[in-house]
Amino acid sequence: MTGLFLILQRKISNGGFGVMRKGLATIAAALALAGCASTPKVGGAPNLQVMDATELPVPDRSDLTEVDRPYIVGPFDKLMIDVFGIDELSKRKVQVDASGRISFPLVGVLTVAGNTPGEIEHLLEKRLAANYVRNPQVTVNLEETVSQVVTVEGQVRKPGLFPVVGRMTLLRAVALSGGTDEFAKLNEVVIFRTVRGEKFAALYSLKAIRLGAYPDPDVYANDVIVVGESRARRTFKDILQVVPLLTTPLIVAVDRFR
Repeated sequence: MTGLFLILQRKISNGGFGVMRKGLATIAAALALAGCASTPKVGGAPNLQVMDATELPVPDRSDLTEVDRPYIVGPFDKLMIDVFGIDELSKRKVQVDASGRISFPLVGVLTVAGNTPGEIEHLLEKRLAANYVRNPQVTVNLEETVSQVVTVEGQVRKPGLFPVVGRMTLLRAVALSGGTDEFAKLNEVVIFRTVRGEKFAALYSLKAIRLGAYPDPDVYANDVIVVGESRARRTFKDILQVVPLLTTPLIVAVDRFR
């Protein structure tokens, strides 16, 4: 209670009774959030729901075209395919078309989107064996990734789309974008994600992560990271008034963004 008294005392001295009423409302909202055991609504907005969680839900394959770990091939990715012992079928570069298919000699058209390179190897081996190739040994390597990207925008030095190969985290994604610029709000970093058709967003503090207050969260293909950008402030404006200092991630489910 001492901390609350000091806050009220400062607000009264700086702005009088009107400011005190606003301060009381803010404190009441903070206490309501802290004391609520169920999933509370923040700011009364119907499209925001605070979740009792420490990290965003992990997407499944349908959300990613679709990428888990390891890499899942998607449209427009480029592959290098080798069939051991058959020069005509080795070192062949193929690109996945918009519908997720490739064309390969003795195999024909094969749907590969949604599979790992290892799974594509087995698909090709099965098709080649069915076409009189004895014990085919196929190697598929990712030549160029186009479909599995994370978007980083807002107050970073080089906003854009960056490939997700292997494990990616928030700090790594920000580093790929050149790091934050001088106007970045390190405690207003938002990750937007869609999981099984439902939209989610999470508010993080880069400063807290760098200090080890909580783990550096994983990011996935199709995630959108916004650093100190107006959209993040609009989405979380009511929350930021109540929780200005982040010591843990703040997770919300967002039905739709306007």
